Amino acid sequence: MQTIIGANGAIGTPLAKELRHYTDRVRLVSRNPKAVHPDDELLAANLLDFKDIDRAVAGSEVVYITIGFAYNIHEWRKVWPPFIQQMIEACERHNAKMVFFDNVYMYDIKAIPHMTEDAPMHPPSKKGTVRKQLVEMIFEAVEAGRIQALIARGADFYGPGNTTSFLIETIAKPLKQGKRVTILGAADKKHSYTYTPDAAKATAILGNTPDAYNQIWHMPTHPDTLTQREWLELFAREMGIAVPKYSVLPKWMLGMLGIFVPFMREVHEMIYQFDRDYFLDSSKFEQRFNFQPTDYQTGARATVQAL
Repeated sequence: MQTIIGANGAIGTPLAKELRHYTDRVRLVSRNPKAVHPDDELLAANLLDFKDIDRAVAGSEVVYITIGFAYNIHEWRKVWPPFIQQMIEACERHNAKMVFFDNVYMYDIKAIPHMTEDAPMHPPSKKGTVRKQLVEMIFEAVEAGRIQALIARGADFYGPGNTTSFLIETIAKPLKQGKRVTILGAADKKHSYTYTPDAAKATAILGNTPDAYNQIWHMPTHPDTLTQREWLELFAREMGIAVPKYSVLPKWMLGMLGIFVPFMREVHEMIYQFDRDYFLDSSKFEQRFNFQPTDYQTGARATVQAL
């Protein structure tokens, strides 16, 4: 049995498809799980309740944590640490391996132009501080011999399906809907994006590779990084429309908008990821598993077709 905690999301759904290459028993866990295959095991659970977490993990060989909580620092501080602590305890109790799908928020700002798995964890944001805490909790349990775990770490997402990301929400969807495009931070800075089908495939590979555990892996991300303006041009080309005029939303304006729009207030502290070059180096995974990430044109085409 392999179990996905937080099923049916941007990673959970394609991951469920990929896991069928390794097992015919896949358990999907969320508040309202939906089957990807007719014989998937569905478990409705409150993932803030330890009894439900324990029930979800019981009988699992590998547990994939792909859940996301509300994008709010107060919610993150309240929910993430106890959730991960309970996941660690449940995996230890049931002798299940843990695969935690993570982001790059905990990295030092100086690492952003070229992030590797060895980048120092010195987060410049409150959300990054929470993510750093989770990583430390997991590896403390690993070093104590309590569990086997690995971290699968991706850049911002894009891809077909129910993918929600800055790229999709600020460029692809408005472009598709004929609305004005607003670029975060800077239009001329390069920014890596991880294609969700690649990330799902890589996560399944790692979860089923015994010697991949107890370390960090960057998800395969194509090295030919584009600027945000180039992303806009690429999406417009795939939609068969002219490149429209766009506006750039700088940090100071985000701060002003944050007074009135809660989501913008949450984005404000993360703008440093968009006002400089941002490159996720995934060569460790690519070399180990001979994996070629999907090129951005192919990924953009599939994303547009699914919008």
